Amino acid sequence: MTQLPLKTVDHVDLNRYLGKWYEIARLPNRFEKKCQRDVIAEYSKDGKKILVHNCCIQQDGSPKVAEGRAKVADSVTNAKLKVTFFWPFYGNYWIIGLDPEYRWAIVGEPTRKYMWILSRTPHVADADRTHILNLVQQAGYDPGQLIYPQQTGTR
Repeated sequence: MTQLPLKTVDHVDLNRYLGKWYEIARLPNRFEKKCQRDVIAEYSKDGKKILVHNCCIQQDGSPKVAEGRAKVADSVTNAKLKVTFFWPFYGNYWIIGLDPEYRWAIVGEPTRKYMWILSRTPHVADADRTHILNLVQQAGYDPGQLIYPQQTGTR
């Protein structure tokens, strides 16, 4: 079955997108394999560069931190970025769902191998969760594959 190309949101105000995001859910991936709780992404600006600071608490209780950079790949919408944690290798970071008030976001990439649900708060309301999971499914992802890390709200 052929999937339609992944669609991004129409526009992202990068200044509003900056700041702290809590990971609500993700598709399994090798680089977050040991992340068990309090998974957080923080975005800040340094000139034209976007700095990425990801951290989590691993299964053994130790913190894991990854520092990266992002650049806009589509300046018309700002919804497509390229992110690197191991220069010169970049990955696609496409914002495919975004609350009008920037309370939550869905991030994916064209092959649908990776996907994250992010929120400004450690938890999302049930009505938002239902809406987000519907959007995830409409985008061609299987919500049944998602991992939900514990968010204690202590970070």
